Amino acid sequence: MSKKVAVIMGSDSDLPVVKSAIAVLRNFGVDYEVRVMSAHRTPDAAANFSKTAKENGFGVIIAAAGKAAHLGGVLAAHTILPVIGIPIKSSTLDGLDALLATVQMPSGIPVATVAIDGAANAALLAIQMLALSDEGLSQKLADYKIQMAEGVAAKDAALQEKRSEL
Repeated sequence: MSKKVAVIMGSDSDLPVVKSAIAVLRNFGVDYEVRVMSAHRTPDAAANFSKTAKENGFGVIIAAAGKAAHLGGVLAAHTILPVIGIPIKSSTLDGLDALLATVQMPSGIPVATVAIDGAANAALLAIQMLALSDEGLSQKLADYKIQMAEGVAAKDAALQEKRSEL
């Protein structure tokens, strides 16, 4: 049975960013759950979710949070599963605060961190982690890389055809 991905947001205001992660997971056929949990407002719920995530069929946790983005660290502190942090851009410091809070975990509590608002890459990284033990998913990733390369080649060919118009 394939592992699921947990997508945890610190607030429902993070959903517009997180939707791109959901779309990637759906496109690859990866089962997922989306939840709202706060490292500060519902710390017990976040810790309990993380403590039981593996036994509940999850293989990776994605944590999206802005400002004082402690969600990834709280979740990582209570699980052996990999945690991927998505720093969310806020009006405060354009997401730099969330980026630094997410990436600066203490030794022993790793949180892989993608770019500010980098939800699609967080989903792809989660899929790559799951693909280590799922050949079908691994093949989908290989096909995806080929499609990306073919798309760039097609754009280059179209540009070369229009070279005289540039």
